[in-house]
Amino acid sequence: MRQEGLAARRRRPFARTTDSRHAHPVAPNVVARDFLPRGPNRTWASDITYIWTAEGWLYLAVVLDLFSRRVVGWSMGERIDRHLALGALNMALAGRGAPAIHHSDRGCQYASEDYRERLAEHGVTCSMSRKGNCWDNAVVESFFSSLKMELVHTRSFRTREEARRALFDYLEVFYNRKRLHSALGYISPVEYERTAEVRRQAA
Repeated sequence: MRQEGLAARRRRPFARTTDSRHAHPVAPNVVARDFLPRGPNRTWASDITYIWTAEGWLYLAVVLDLFSRRVVGWSMGERIDRHLALGALNMALAGRGAPAIHHSDRGCQYASEDYRERLAEHGVTCSMSRKGNCWDNAVVESFFSSLKMELVHTRSFRTREEARRALFDYLEVFYNRKRLHSALGYISPVEYERTAEVRRQAA
């Protein structure tokens, strides 16, 4: 391998994103795997993932509208805390108003008093996955899988800032506006919402 200039790909350390060992209240699973709301801003789903850089982990929190699979809020940071999750939620609320339901896992970031109060301020019903059941938040898990395959696993990031720029382009330029989604009839989330609005006005 040395003669050919090859190097083994090293296994990256595991980063834990869900800590459900806390004393905060846990909401029931209101969504119950109904991932097909009949319109936008009815059900949002949130979660956190991690991206490795040569400087260390960069964490990404997202909020998806389950109607169109559109990323309506996101936040990045070096720490995986409630402020990261709140940043994504605040972006979504500022850009879209409040949904009827907000779904997440039962991690401490989403069960924190700050996060629950923010949802309550806007009259949003809180829903949480059952313990250890990733399928209860399958749409966001699927989104993260696409993100990792299409971007993260194809590149090596030297700095967190480099990763931030690449993630911004993926989320706002590619995924929301250009990426064709099989669940949407092979159109982008933005186009799916636009088409749905045209149908609504014509009805």
